[in-house]
Amino acid sequence: MKLLIVSASQRPGSQSARVAGYLSEHANQFSEIQHIELCRYDLPFWDGDRNGAALKASDWQKISPLVKQADALVLITPEWGGMASPMLKNFLLLCDNQDTAHKPALLVAVTSGISGAYPIAELKMNALKNNKLVPIPDHLIIRNVEQVLGEGEIDAREQGLRARIDYSLHMLGQYADALGVIRQRHRDQPYPKQQEYVYGM
Repeated sequence: MKLLIVSASQRPGSQSARVAGYLSEHANQFSEIQHIELCRYDLPFWDGDRNGAALKASDWQKISPLVKQADALVLITPEWGGMASPMLKNFLLLCDNQDTAHKPALLVAVTSGISGAYPIAELKMNALKNNKLVPIPDHLIIRNVEQVLGEGEIDAREQGLRARIDYSLHMLGQYADALGVIRQRHRDQPYPKQQEYVYGM
């Protein structure tokens, strides 16, 4: 199975990208893992035109095939002002739901402090309606991120965090396997007029 990890900080060399590296090393359920740092790509703001010249001339042509081939996604956002990264939300708008529908996603928030719940709530509430990604029930909030998932001493709190990460990645693999059956049936045994329901309510 293929996993795509998307880190959505708007700064290169970010803590979000570092967390993505840690997750890449521990996602043993997947045979192929790709990590993309959105800030390193030239992507236009979504304007509603999937066939527009700006989108076709952009780096989206490099990213789109990775989204299409993935069996599961990890979406990592920093928390800025209690909000998810606008770069991540733009990425989700750019995604074609034919490529993302019925694929599981693990949502991850990264914060330098003790908050981090708001970006998860925001993404679950309004970022997944039309692309039809399926957020798994488990999400991750990496609090005090500068102090964890490094090479230093691991205290009891961080041991718990690392165990939670392993469990969440394990469950993502389980959902990827199970939802693969649904995606195949969606292709091979389509619901009558299913294209009338490509958008959520």
